[in-house]
Parts: sequence; C-alpha cells; structure tokens
Amino acid sequence: MSNVLVIDDEPDILRFIQRGLAADGHTVTVTSDGADGLRLARQQHPNVIILDLMMPRLDGREILRVLASNAVKPRVIVLSGVTDVRTRVGCLEAGAADYLLKPFAMAELIARVHAQTRSYRDDEIPDSVETGGLTLDLVLRTLHVDGRTVPLTNREFLLLQHLMSKPDVTCSRQELLSEVWGYSFDPGTNVVDACIRRLRSKMKSDAIDTIRNVGYTLRSA
Repeated sequence: MSNVLVIDDEPDILRFIQRGLAADGHTVTVTSDGADGLRLARQQHPNVIILDLMMPRLDGREILRVLASNAVKPRVIVLSGVTDVRTRVGCLEAGAADYLLKPFAMAELIARVHAQTRSYRDDEIPDSVETGGLTLDLVLRTLHVDGRTVPLTNREFLLLQHLMSKPDVTCSRQELLSEVWGYSFDPGTNVVDACIRRLRSKMKSDAIDTIRNVGYTLRSA
C-alpha cells in the first residue's frame, strides 16, 4: 500500500496505529522522538507521515516547517489533541495535508491515509534536484556535473542531498552526523570531513565550502 512514518510520543497510540496500519497492508515505521522522526523522514522518504504536535526535542510545527523545504514532500497528517482553529489552520498553511483530532477512530485514520497515498502518487514528484551547477538524480542516486555522471556511495549521496536541500546555509558537523549518519553524539572521528573530501574529489568542483570550526555549505552559485 504505502510507507507510513508515525511520529508520536504516546507509546499506546504508536502501538495502536502501527497495528492498525500494518493490518491494512502498509509498511509502518514509528518513533516517539521528534528529532529522530525528522531524520527518518529524510532518510526513508515515506509516502505519508502521521505527526503529533507536542513532541520532545523537536516540536511538530518545526518538523512541518523543515519538511516543507524538501524537494520531495511527503503527505503529512497531523494527529493532535490541540483543538483550537488557529492551530489547525496554521498547520495546514505550514504544509500539512490533513488534521485529525484525538481521540480518533482507526477506520477514519486508515481512510485518510488512503486518500493521502492516492494524492501523493498523483503528484508530479521530482526525480532530481539542481543547485550550484550540480544535478542530483534522486532515483539512480548519481550526480551529474559538467556533463559527467558521477556514481556515489549511499553515504555520499545522503550527505550531498542534505547539503543541496539547504543551499547557502551552513550545516554543522553535528547536524551532518545526526542527519546523514544517524549519530546523536560526536563519535570522535573525522567521518564527515573524509566523506566531504571524497565528494570534492569526485565532483571536481569547489561548490562545497568549508566553514572553519563549524561545518560546510553548498553554494547555489
């Protein structure tokens, strides 16, 4: 059916949704942490995200804001106990596709997931992103630069994709460790710097700048 990511800090709700959607034929990933949910969204590219608003470490509204800047945007169903109209309208304006109040019926949630899955598939989903003279193929996971096709390892692809999703923005090493490697701590190695060196060598381009003692940025021009 579809790949669904559920981000909610209530364990009982996570189990309830996971069982219900899995029984309906969906592939379901769950997390109770907002920051981890954003990382999974970037790595897995789910068709539908079910998102609670009140989350530890990273609020659901901030997750919506970040996802809205992605090249490939999942369909987000906000699932929340917050009933005021201003919040509901704000979430929809921030990019949510739907808003369902708690408590909810599983049959209704499944119906809304079906609707968003159809809508997601009907959208024209880009198969590449371009910036800084680089074209990244999101399907084949290859880079095109100066008329050359450059093969990438999985980690190189994820790193370049993250940098290209935030052109002209400095990405710290800690951010890259978290978003690309999935580390919530500094492992005390130079894996980020080593991967950047490999990318630069393959790209034969100076599009990635080093921001001393901070991290890296990819220039849009």
